[in-house]
Amino acid sequence: MDIYDELGVKKLINCAGTYTVVGGSRMSQNSLEAICEAARNHVLIKDMQKAVNSKIAEMTNNEACCVTAGAMVGVYLAMASCVSLKHGKAIRYISSEDLAKTEILMFRAHRNPYDRGLSLIGCKLVEVGYANNIDMIDEYGFECAINENTAGVLYLPSTDGGWVPPGALSFEKTVEICSRHNIPVVVDAAAQLPPKSNLWNFTQHGAAAVLFSGGKYLCGPQTAGLCLGKKYLLDWVDANNFPNYGIGRIHKVGREELAGMYVAVKEYINRDEALELENAEKIVEMFTSSFNKDDSFEFVRAFPNEAGQPMARAKLIIHNSLFSAEKIRDWLLEQDRAVFSMVENGYLYVNPMTITKEEAEYILEKYKELNAKGEI
Repeated sequence: MDIYDELGVKKLINCAGTYTVVGGSRMSQNSLEAICEAARNHVLIKDMQKAVNSKIAEMTNNEACCVTAGAMVGVYLAMASCVSLKHGKAIRYISSEDLAKTEILMFRAHRNPYDRGLSLIGCKLVEVGYANNIDMIDEYGFECAINENTAGVLYLPSTDGGWVPPGALSFEKTVEICSRHNIPVVVDAAAQLPPKSNLWNFTQHGAAAVLFSGGKYLCGPQTAGLCLGKKYLLDWVDANNFPNYGIGRIHKVGREELAGMYVAVKEYINRDEALELENAEKIVEMFTSSFNKDDSFEFVRAFPNEAGQPMARAKLIIHNSLFSAEKIRDWLLEQDRAVFSMVENGYLYVNPMTITKEEAEYILEKYKELNAKGEI
């Protein structure tokens, strides 16, 4: 009996992806052991932060790093630190009046539920452009939005097939314009691993900071994230962050998460990315080769995945009107070995990112069973 059995919590096979609602990814064994080791002794948190942040910055070819309480807190701290940079002081020393007139720019196409945390800073969020290609924002329109109150720009990278809609300037053009006005660009790349080169590509091409989730493909603690970037901005992130009193105090990252993230990043840097993508393709091929148009459903290869990462998924195409994506999702979740999947724009997917080969074989057998039944 494990802890889930003791609590009566149903364990899941997660073929949806690294979603927070099911705990992101599986942590590596080495990261888990590092967490346990760290919990056995007391240290000065500032010393631990300095050591871990320095090591991760070096491993990721960045000037500086800050381990945060998840990517969303990283966005919050990085944008708050753009405000600190503009005013020359930590957020807790800036008056509410000065905060209220300070502006953060975002392309309207980049708005998402996670940026709501920016409202806690107390500054103004200014939207630029539209989330479509009817009236595309141009360089002149974006430059007109920059004024003496602008502290920074929050940018979301997009790829063909990803979830970010059109309606923004390219990252390169955004950085070019902002650099002329000394405005830092912060990139929210929470789920943009792989490729591992993203750990340094954005900052080497002009971003002041880039944020990643620790609990997705990094396979670190689900409660941690990475803020990587330039020292001039990351110094302010450190000033605003836990354990200092101020806006970061409520976002604690303990010695355990710091140790877990350090090991997770070290392992990720050394992982064979090409082999992982090859194994993902093999799992997808298992599903695409097992059914055809004469069956109740079939699978086709979908690329990239839901977050625009360069990893294939198996997409379910239903031919039998007695089935629906919602019915199949619910049926899979009701099995003794429950399978968690999500309906995305009317389709179900099998995402190899979060399943083992054995789990993929089990899921495939359940789909074969369902196909043989011909109904739910």
